[in-house]
Amino acid sequence: MGDLKIGRIVLSVAATNCYFVYHEGKSECIVFDPADRGDYIYEALKSKGFSVTHILLTHGHFDHIWGCSKLRSLTSAQVYALDAEQEVLESARLNVSESAGRACTVKVNNYVKDGDILTLNGFDIKVLATPGHTKGSCCYYFENEGVLISGDTLFEESVGRTDLPTGSMSELTHSIELKLADLPDDVAVYPGHGGQTTIGHEKEYNPFWPR
Repeated sequence: MGDLKIGRIVLSVAATNCYFVYHEGKSECIVFDPADRGDYIYEALKSKGFSVTHILLTHGHFDHIWGCSKLRSLTSAQVYALDAEQEVLESARLNVSESAGRACTVKVNNYVKDGDILTLNGFDIKVLATPGHTKGSCCYYFENEGVLISGDTLFEESVGRTDLPTGSMSELTHSIELKLADLPDDVAVYPGHGGQTTIGHEKEYNPFWPR
């Protein structure tokens, strides 16, 4: 992982992992999936000396975006998401926030495409389109550091649910086979919910992994 460091704040009714990624000894950080209470995220990071420069979304479900707009307004950080997720992010019905009791939508600053390399704060981050949990779900791969931010595509010994709007289990398992199965075993996986794992562990123990 080199000098890449990852912090985590668990937020929202769904206990979502909001990660912040930074270089050791530097204050600039990238926030992934600001799940709720953007003001709390801002103050918590500010109190530790961090400044948020970019916000990356793995997908548009309410429990990953409720804190996005507030955090952006407090930091002026640019928001990124996969282009295929625009409809979900901009629909309170599709992102399930309406059903969850607090309707929310997000207008993203920068839509990215599968295979794009984002060079942010000195990190090269590869965008991996992994539809299935939602039609525009994606993972962010720090290839040089051996780190994958997997959102709700891949959990420790499980995967994200596919019974919500635009979800598809067949697409999700295909995404794993196409985009994740060939990653090195020692890649550290940071999922949207639950604990950290590795690609090698999931290859052996995840019942949804392609055999």
